[in-house]
Amino acid sequence: MKKLLVLSIIVLTAVLLLAGCQKEVEEEYVPRLVKTMKVGDATGISQRWLPGRASASQEVNLSFRVSGPLVELPVNVGDEVKQGQVLARIDPRDFEVNLRNVEGQLARAEAELQFAEAEYDRVVRIREQDPAAISASMVDRKLQEMDAASAQLVALDADIDAAKDQLDYTNMRAPFSGTIVATFVENFEEVQAKQIILRLLDPTHVEMTVDIPENVISYIRFIQNIRVRFDAFPGLVIPAEVKEIGTEASSTTQTYPVTFIMEQPEGATILAGMTGEVTGEAALPEELEQALIEIPTNAVFSDKTELSYVWVIDTSANSVHKREVQLGKLTDYGVTILSGLDAGEYIATAGVHFLEEGQVIRILEEKTAEASL
Repeated sequence: MKKLLVLSIIVLTAVLLLAGCQKEVEEEYVPRLVKTMKVGDATGISQRWLPGRASASQEVNLSFRVSGPLVELPVNVGDEVKQGQVLARIDPRDFEVNLRNVEGQLARAEAELQFAEAEYDRVVRIREQDPAAISASMVDRKLQEMDAASAQLVALDADIDAAKDQLDYTNMRAPFSGTIVATFVENFEEVQAKQIILRLLDPTHVEMTVDIPENVISYIRFIQNIRVRFDAFPGLVIPAEVKEIGTEASSTTQTYPVTFIMEQPEGATILAGMTGEVTGEAALPEELEQALIEIPTNAVFSDKTELSYVWVIDTSANSVHKREVQLGKLTDYGVTILSGLDAGEYIATAGVHFLEEGQVIRILEEKTAEASL
């Protein structure tokens, strides 16, 4: 009887421990973290001011392609220069000597070729008049000597071009008209090939790069009446146009870089690095006026059928629900949706094959440009 009581206590203790462990496991369940996006429409870009930063439309660090002592540096920071203007010069004397040496070799090679041609013509004439006087091998040898002299002349022609280029490389010329914004050496220094000497920028045009959210990037190509304003000149609005639309999203912000370009305004100087913002209106073509929804391709999945689906997020319950969508064309940024989604809805954009109907999730909080709109 005593043994039976002890056994009962052991069994009861085990059951209670098992129940406690089960409860603990259930309490440790953590909803899956899911990356999402808000489905956009044209209003997501129209009349919104998006932040960006200015840069010069053309900016370049200039260096020599040859090494040597600097003998001229006639420009200073702030100087305006014209395209083709000499900005710096390396001592050209060694390169001039090299060019004269190669020119001398070329003159000797031309003389040797003339002699080889004359010799070949001579033995050919003799053999034609008296075949026994000149052997065929002698004719072949003279032909080979003439060909070798001709090849040497071609090689030296190339050396002449290279020597002329080397001499020309002692002059640094402005690739475009602009302003000197930095110098990195002093005159009479010994400089090396590819060492940065000057920085030149073109201030006549200004660019601004803006990070555009993935849910409205599709509408950028339709944007019109683009205006830019800078924090340093709050009352100045500058017309601009799209120069370049990036096709690769940032891995951290899921935004695409879009570059706008504008002319330098009168009465103000926009400098590289100034912060500002840009806006415009998305004017959709008539056939797209009803809707143009575009989502990443990795947000779409299929089951055993040939139908296409997305996971729509119920934001009130943080749960996912499968919805059929009709796909349109593939684009640089994803795929267009003809039906099944509405602007403003949230969808899962990663890990879609690991989700289940009604599954509770946690939405991945990201620093997206949507927050700055």
